[in-house]
Amino acid sequence: MNLAPPPRTGGRILVDQLVAQGCDRIFTVPGESFLAVLDALHDTPEIDLVVCRQEGGVAFMACADGALTGRPGVAFVTRGPGATNASIGVHVAMQDSQPMVLFIGDVDRGTKDREAFQEIDFPAMFGPIAKWAAKIDDARRIPEYVARAWNVAISGRPGPVVLALPEDMLLDQVVAVDRPRVERVDSMPNPDLVARALDAIGQAKAPMAIVGGAGWDLATGAAFSHFAQLWGIPVAAAFRRQDAIHNTHKVWAGNLGYGPNPKLVARIKQADVLLVVGPRLGEATTDGYTLLTPDHPSQTLIHVHPDPNELNRTYRADIAICAGMWPIADALVSAKEPPEPRADAREAHADYLAWSTPAPRAGVKLDLGPCVAAMRDQLPADSIICNGAGNYSGWWHRYWRYERNSQLAPTAGAMGYGVPAATAAALRHPDRTVVALAGDGCFLMNGQELATAVAHGANMLVLVIDNGAYGTIRMHQEREFPGRVSGTALANPDFAALGRAYGCWAETVETTAEFAPALARAMGQTGVRLLHLKTDVETITAGTTLTAMKKAASR
Repeated sequence: MNLAPPPRTGGRILVDQLVAQGCDRIFTVPGESFLAVLDALHDTPEIDLVVCRQEGGVAFMACADGALTGRPGVAFVTRGPGATNASIGVHVAMQDSQPMVLFIGDVDRGTKDREAFQEIDFPAMFGPIAKWAAKIDDARRIPEYVARAWNVAISGRPGPVVLALPEDMLLDQVVAVDRPRVERVDSMPNPDLVARALDAIGQAKAPMAIVGGAGWDLATGAAFSHFAQLWGIPVAAAFRRQDAIHNTHKVWAGNLGYGPNPKLVARIKQADVLLVVGPRLGEATTDGYTLLTPDHPSQTLIHVHPDPNELNRTYRADIAICAGMWPIADALVSAKEPPEPRADAREAHADYLAWSTPAPRAGVKLDLGPCVAAMRDQLPADSIICNGAGNYSGWWHRYWRYERNSQLAPTAGAMGYGVPAATAAALRHPDRTVVALAGDGCFLMNGQELATAVAHGANMLVLVIDNGAYGTIRMHQEREFPGRVSGTALANPDFAALGRAYGCWAETVETTAEFAPALARAMGQTGVRLLHLKTDVETITAGTTLTAMKKAASR
């Protein structure tokens, strides 16, 4: 005889559903609006509770964790200020196609619509920037909502889900039926469309592939690389998706986005067939929709994406294939191969190697190019590199050679992402080297999460690149209004001393020659290590200087 399950509080039911869905870590700043959940977690050793210092850091850690695992990263924040602080991570998870579930403690049901303390209509607020946003008013339906949240977050194009939890609902004692674990179901590619795609590639004079988006893993990257090698197709990455395939593979042509290799840009423009597998083809990847235009005359676009809503949304696709990344990679590599590969991939990879090999720049006291080269010499190839937004990241985009699951960088261009993302990565992969990159402006947006990293025993390296400015904005300023500097200068603390105050090992580096020995000393330590790199804003990017920009703008 089947016995009905005993009554449980809404908080207990919710935590039981998280365990059922495989959640083993929650990122949070605690709030009085979800005390019942915190109480249930007290008796749930299966879930590691990571207590953070600001809800922006909470949400960044959750979306980074989702990117690493392919399962939703989970965040809990309180209503009002907690939710608005966390909204930045929801935006990143949406634009970056990262699975995430944000739970928000809410006002009790009896006071809603009165503008109660910290009350916000969360489904209305988050609806435009999340895949789904809802409120759970009945504790008996918690299993249904949680299962649906997991399904929405991981299906098609992954993304964030937001669920509001009325405080009194979490205290209700009810009988609820648990739901089983939800798994992602990938679309299988249409064989006829795959055949058409291969026929178009076979007849092309200069085909190119662009990869990225969500859903790439080691097996998928290896299969697609093998396919591209058999056909001799150069493979480029969408903006900040450089870890889709190993950058040392002989088909790798480099990355698109800000400051790409001019030779790669020329190849994209000259390609007559573009095989785009995974990316949405957003603004950064396409240089404002100009490198590849939405109607792309004289080019055939084969667009593969796991979500049918993305196909033909912005770009006219000549062949549109709805498929997951592994199914399409497997279908392509399993097809009949051509008699011999083209030479295009080999030539494109040679161009990439030349572009990604730093040469010293005369007169630069601390040159980041050789610093990246020193990191390549000293750190494992599968090191996880985490960065936020800023010109400093361009040196690593250009000179670091990524492997699969080794790049955490917001395509949404959010500052303050690097330290929280690295904290999440270090906790998820304690066996791997994790590096947080942050400019001085970027670091002080979430640098307080060093306290979280230290408290939870994270093992990671933090590089703070300090040029005393909001460098990216200064760059745009000099291009548009040369010589009229306004609002971009920064007065900074001693970042090494600040790191030590948090409990990190720290040093300051002021010259290129000092970097490699300092890095070796840092890697000889355990825990959180911080190197404060003092650079000059004059060396504004890996390819130019402010002086050169001013001269170009004044012509």
